[in-house]
Amino acid sequence: MRLLCTVRKEEELERAAQVLLGDFKNIRVFIFSGEMGVGKTTFIKYICKVLGVTAGISSPTFSLVNEYEYADNSVVYHFDFYRIKDIQEAYDIGYEEYFYSGNYCFIEWPEKIPGLVPPNAAEIKIEVNTNGDREIWVNDIL
Repeated sequence: MRLLCTVRKEEELERAAQVLLGDFKNIRVFIFSGEMGVGKTTFIKYICKVLGVTAGISSPTFSLVNEYEYADNSVVYHFDFYRIKDIQEAYDIGYEEYFYSGNYCFIEWPEKIPGLVPPNAAEIKIEVNTNGDREIWVNDIL
């Protein structure tokens, strides 16, 4: 993994999102890991903002997936698998149609769906350093 950036203030996440999307122009599936409350959903909100999503962006904790429109009716899918009890729930929502759609997919808690993440996904890990700043790490391609 390589350090994408260190974020001291939330406002810096927009620039981090621009850098991420610039570095991964051809990638559409991103997985996000990190402790509860580290800022995965907040970072995804900024990525969506950079893409041009204008509708409210929220964690799909209970619905598993939220869909946001941007640009010319393009779609972003935002997943939160934290609450799934069984991998069958991912099958039940038809994860393959989303993951292989060619649309952006942002997946929180990918460790809950082992073996289902496409091989061409980029991994994002967010950690809090000793200063309390967020470090955003990226793994180019899984």
